[in-house]
This record gives sequence, structure tokens and C-alpha cells, in this order.
Amino acid sequence: MQVHYGLADLPSISNAVLTIGSFDGVHRGHQQLLKNINDLAREVGGESVLLTFDPHPRQIIFPKDNTLQLLSTTQEKLDLLSGFGVDHVVVIPFSIEFSQQYPEEYVEKVLLKPFDPRYIVIGYDHKFGLNRQGDINLLKRYAATQRFEVIEVQKQEIEDIAISSSKIRTALKEGDVTTSKLLAGHTYRISGTVVKGDQIGKQLGYPTANLQPDHRLKLIPGHGVYAVRVEVADKQYDGMLYIGERPTVSQEKKLVIEVNIFDFGQDIYGDHITVFFEEYVRSDQAFEGRQALADQLSRDKEAVTQLLAKDSYQASKTTCTIAILNYNGQNYLESYLPSILDSSDTIDFDILVIDNASTDGSVAYLKEWHPEVRIRELQQNYGFAGGYNKGLQGEQSEYLAIINSDVLVTQNWLDDLIAVLVADPSIGAIQPKIRSVEDKPYFEYAGAAGGYVDSLGYPFCRGRIFNTCEEDQQQYDDMVDVSWVSGACMVIRRKLYEGLGGFDAAYFAHHEEIDLCYRLRRAGYRLSCLPSSTVYHVGGGTLDYESPRKTLLNFRNNTATLIKNESKLKLLWLLPVRGGLDKVAALKFLLEGAGGSARAVIKALWQNYTSLPSIWSRRKHYNRLVQKHRIGPPVGPTYKGSVMWAYFIRGKKTYQQISDK
Repeated sequence: MQVHYGLADLPSISNAVLTIGSFDGVHRGHQQLLKNINDLAREVGGESVLLTFDPHPRQIIFPKDNTLQLLSTTQEKLDLLSGFGVDHVVVIPFSIEFSQQYPEEYVEKVLLKPFDPRYIVIGYDHKFGLNRQGDINLLKRYAATQRFEVIEVQKQEIEDIAISSSKIRTALKEGDVTTSKLLAGHTYRISGTVVKGDQIGKQLGYPTANLQPDHRLKLIPGHGVYAVRVEVADKQYDGMLYIGERPTVSQEKKLVIEVNIFDFGQDIYGDHITVFFEEYVRSDQAFEGRQALADQLSRDKEAVTQLLAKDSYQASKTTCTIAILNYNGQNYLESYLPSILDSSDTIDFDILVIDNASTDGSVAYLKEWHPEVRIRELQQNYGFAGGYNKGLQGEQSEYLAIINSDVLVTQNWLDDLIAVLVADPSIGAIQPKIRSVEDKPYFEYAGAAGGYVDSLGYPFCRGRIFNTCEEDQQQYDDMVDVSWVSGACMVIRRKLYEGLGGFDAAYFAHHEEIDLCYRLRRAGYRLSCLPSSTVYHVGGGTLDYESPRKTLLNFRNNTATLIKNESKLKLLWLLPVRGGLDKVAALKFLLEGAGGSARAVIKALWQNYTSLPSIWSRRKHYNRLVQKHRIGPPVGPTYKGSVMWAYFIRGKKTYQQISDK
């Protein structure tokens, strides 16, 4: 990333894809926008350019406004931006004179002449120039006569960015640096200079460095004690930090930021350091004298040491419940449960079998042969979706591994999956590579190497398009983000499963995981497939893939998923198109002699039509949950073409073929 201060002496930038903004905090919403401009630049063989300002325009335009609190200084912003692939960042000095430019002057002198852009990517509500008279409409008028195009960032994305910024600020003011990290995608930091204090910490046995932040408007987290990491001269140390007014030793009511750096004895007065907030430890308190304070500091140091050790912990410190839904599957439990007992040598996991009112002796078998397995007996068959929802109520483990009873796992298959979730809080759920038990060199239908959805809402997989399953020749062995992870075998964060409402019990079975994955992605969480972990699935073991019952559930639930998750505008054209294609599918089944499946498709159409009020009500319910747990704008990936057209008309039968541009 090249950083340029001002517009003078800029290098020649080809096919510039330009965006403009403060990008305060560089959180997940900003990061998605950066990804978009980077992708666009690559498509046109150009370079991405981010234009920002220093100081923040509000400081100049509203100098008496004392409500502005910055999540990042300019240098912190540049440090963060360097990790997201932007080619050029241009920092423009913002002044009264700069703000007095007429909008046309701003467009011509600041945007067009220096950059000769190919694209300008800008929000629908972006204003610029004297009295903020310039807007996207002015840019579009210029674009009509120039060589560049204007791309409008949609209202929802802009609002998501603003909401994320607001949530981060609220979390930090409350000391909730964990939520801040989740929303931002990185640890909150404060950079500043070490200044002289009154040496009270040293007298108590805990010498501190008093930090003076680089910027007077930098947001200071809520009062209290924090576990932190401290960067001094490019080296990082553990430490505990205090923010408050020191009620035990001072009556000045003066805010101080003091950090005790562990195992550190250097004189750093006047040096520049950066503090990274890892965990909140406790609130600010007044103690009965200095000795009581010293005793508390000893306890604080012990707590901080444990927290920082936990923060870098390996998967051995996590807990996971492996949940298996069972209905008359004793034969599968006998065959495959022993492999699940060897899921990990390091992870603290347990196994829960949720029994959907089986009548085949499954429960008796488990009690006799596997007393180490927990059993939760349901009084009726609630289906796959409802059964998991009821069976998982009250679970407290950090992760849930949802796995079919007809899955054979490999030894320690769980380790890598949990390790990825531990390392990256932006990933909400993950699946292993899924191959066939009956034909082990081949991918299995239900998940293969990760699922995708095309523009018409049809699901497919890396390694499986419709009924064509590829041989696994390591062609999909890279870890990738996907649109959905398989309900046959997936690991999900428990709090997300609960917070987003779990599976939709109305589905009974099939597509419930795709529906949940839509919600996860709409809430800003990524989904991944990690092929270094491999399992084998019988496929159709619990419900035959050719069953008319399965056909009914697939067609009905797939359309319901679209109604619940796609935008109203898209549904206006998508539902009629899908209705027509479903009727074509019914005719195809009929011509092939599969009258039961043909009737199932028509029945699915009718059920969705008559259940539309109920589906719409569930849409509103789940939308509220998504909004409540959102950490950023919706994330991809999506396949923009039609997998049906590629497969049936163009004859492309593999993922590599349809994804080849």
C-alpha cells in the first residue's frame, strides 16, 4: 500500500477505482467495501484508491462540537488499512479553504484531474463541496460526459457501516472490548506517548507507564482494568491497564491511563507505545487504603495473566458438544458412533444423542453400550430442524458440532475446524470435506467441499452439481468461504445458533442449514469449508435422495428460504421465475416416469402459496434476530450466474467448469 499526503506529486495511477470517506476504525463494514473496490480494480486491471482526510472534517466544519470520538487516529487508520490490499491511500489535509470549494471545483480538481478514475465508488448520501451541495447526482452528470462510471454503495450497506460504528463506540464506552473486536474485526488500540506520573504505582510494587493518547478526540474505553498487550519499539509485552480517576489515592478527578507492563524494566519516558485491549477485567473501585489496593493489583495481575494465556490458547482449551440427531438409526449408531468417540485427543468435547422418539431400540443400545454418551429423549419426532432446536436447549459449550448419525469421521477431524473458529471470530460456522462412505474417492452429495447458491437460489457444491458428484483429486483442497455449510456435518458457534433462532422448525428437514446460513451471512458472519478435515457420509441414509417426500421438502423449503431471506425487490421477479422453473421440473419428472416426484413439486408450490402469511411472519421474526446480532454488512460469496443453465444447457458438470471465467 502506497500512502500519499496531499494531491501533489501523485504517481500515475491506471484505471483508478476510487472511494472516499473517513473510514474511522476500519471495521468489518469498511472492510467489505475495501474488498469490493479491490475486486473491481482487479477486474479492470486497475488500482484501488482510498481518499481520506486529516483532520476529520467535523473538526473543521463544527469546531465547537465536542461529541466527536475517533476510533482511530490517522496513523492507526493507515496501519489498519495496510492489511486490506488497498493499492493507494491519499490523505488530504482538510481545512476551511478546502471546505469552501464549490462542488464542481471539488470534482474537477480533487477527483478527476489527479486520478482520471475509471470508477468512483460512493455512498448514496455522500455530500461534498461548499455547504455540502455536491452529491452523487452531480457525479453522475460528470460521468455522462467523461470516461468514468459512478457506482453507488447501497443505502443498506451505508447504514450497516454507520450501525457498526455506533455499536463499536457503545461497546467500548461500556468496556466491552470483546464485542468491539468482534464487530471491528481487530483489537482496539490506543497509541500515545509515555509521560511522567506521580510514581504511586511504583510505590505499590506495580510501576506504570502513563499514556497520553496521540489525539485528544480518541475514544477512551470505559473506566476499569483491562488485560492488554503493549507494543514498545516493535516488541510486544503483556500487561494490565487502568483507566479511571484513581479514587483510592487521589481526589483530583483527573482521568489517567496507566499500564503496568509485565517483565519490563526499561525507562521509556517520552517514548511512543501502542496498547491493544484484549479483555475487560473489572470495574473501577475505591479501596480502603493503599495496601488494599496493592492486594487487589496482585489479584488483577493473576487474572490478567490467565486471560492473556487464554486469549492465545489452542483448541485444547475449547469445549464442543457433538450433537447427533437420531430417529430409528440404531444400525448407523452401531457403525459410526465409535469413530466419533475419536474426534479429538485435545479438545474438551462430549457427545449428545438427541433421540426423536425412536422405536427401534436405539436408546436401549446407547444406554447399554455407550454410557459415556449423553442422551436427550424427545417425546415425538420433531424432524431434523425441530429436533435439533429442542435437543440443544440448555447446552452451554462454546461450539456445536452438528453431525448426522450416518457419518463416519476420521480421527481428530474436529481439531482443525475448532482451531479455525478460535483463530477467526468472523467465521460463524465451518464444515469439513465430505466424501461418500459407499464410494470413498468421490465427494458426497450433501455438502462435498462447501456449498454455494446461484442467482436463482439453487444450491450446489464444490464437487457436486445437481446429481453429478466428482472424484476428489485434491482439486478443492484449499480453505474457502462458502455460501452454506452442510447439515450433515458442521461446527457452529453455539451463541450464534441460539441467537439467530436455530433451524426453522417448520422445515422439518432439508434446507434448514441453508436457511440458517443465509441468516449468518446476512448478520456479517463468514462461512468456510476446511478440506484438511475429512468425513464420510452414507448419503440418503435417513431419507432416500430419490424419495418424493424429499423432493417435496427440497422444493418447498428452498422457495421458503428465498422468501425469508432475499430482498423484496428481488422477490418480485425471482418468485415468478422460480415458479415457472419448478413447473418445468415437475414436467421433467413426469416424462421420466417419476409421477410421485412430479406431484411433490406441485404440492410444494401449493403449500408455499397457502402458507405465505406464515412464511412472511417468520421472515420478520428472523430479520429482527439478524439485526440484533449483526456485526457487519452481509457477506458472500454468491454465484452470479445460473447453475441450471450452465449444467443443463451448456453441459458444464463440475464446479471447476462453471466457475471458470
